[in-house]
Amino acid sequence: MISCIILFIHTLELKHLCPSEMKFICLTLLIMCGITDSRSEQYDVVGPVDPVFAVAGEDVILPCSVKPNISVVDMRVEWFRSELKDSQLVHLYEDHDDRNTEQIQSYRERTKLNHQELQRGNASLKLSSVQISDEGRYKCFIQSESWYNDATVDVSVEAVGRPPVITVDGFDDSGGLHLQCESKGWNPEPDLEWLDSEGAILSSETTETHRNTEGFSVKHSITVHHSVGKIHCRVKLRNHKLETQIITSNKRFNPWRTSIILISAVVLLIVIAGMLMAAFIQKNRKHDQLLTEKSRIQGECDNLQDDIGRIQQEYDEWNRRMKQEK
Repeated sequence: MISCIILFIHTLELKHLCPSEMKFICLTLLIMCGITDSRSEQYDVVGPVDPVFAVAGEDVILPCSVKPNISVVDMRVEWFRSELKDSQLVHLYEDHDDRNTEQIQSYRERTKLNHQELQRGNASLKLSSVQISDEGRYKCFIQSESWYNDATVDVSVEAVGRPPVITVDGFDDSGGLHLQCESKGWNPEPDLEWLDSEGAILSSETTETHRNTEGFSVKHSITVHHSVGKIHCRVKLRNHKLETQIITSNKRFNPWRTSIILISAVVLLIVIAGMLMAAFIQKNRKHDQLLTEKSRIQGECDNLQDDIGRIQQEYDEWNRRMKQEK
């Protein structure tokens, strides 16, 4: 800035120049000085080169800083989600305080800036209890009175889902046993595979994948015709692995045997139902007998009440006569 002023003074001393030339040179110097001055106040906001990997349920730091290092205590620091359509604010620091009234609801009480680190140009954001929905692209925007800049931070969230569940889905016409294996809550999408007791991979017949706010759910099915004792369903994601097994018969599945078992089960249910009905009828008969006996006893009680009333009247009549004779 000082060198620009010196040049400007020397220019004024060039009296041999005409006014138009003088004006042009002065304007050029002013523009150059302005550019030089603005460059002297330019700083870069720097984020990580690679995506930030986070584990669901844990805390993570989203790096962001100003280079060269200067204090950003007096500046505006804003973190937001650039890919969201609605509310985008993740965290806002302005006028020496956090101002998160417009913050996305799911980030409430989970974001934090270290105010002491702001003095060293470090505007990194701490995000607590990471959720799968936190995955995405973030912008770190820093603004002073004379400049502004931003950096991008991509966040990838890893979540380990629930153990796989194997269900039996009946038999086919040839006697093959249908099995389904399903696991939910993973991110990113995991690999699911069937294995026999020797560890050899079995081909899945159908595969389904769905994604919601809780992550990916995967479901694979397989038909077993000749069992190998144990069949394993394994779900893998990077260094994480969950597995469930099912034990099947060593003999070939026979539809006739299955039919016999089902018929036997139906017959057994019919027999049990008959026994329950007979017991119910017998109970009703006893109930009717009790009601009849109760009615008979009630009749006898009524007759006794009548006899007692008649005897009472005779006694009162006798007592009245005795008093008259006296």
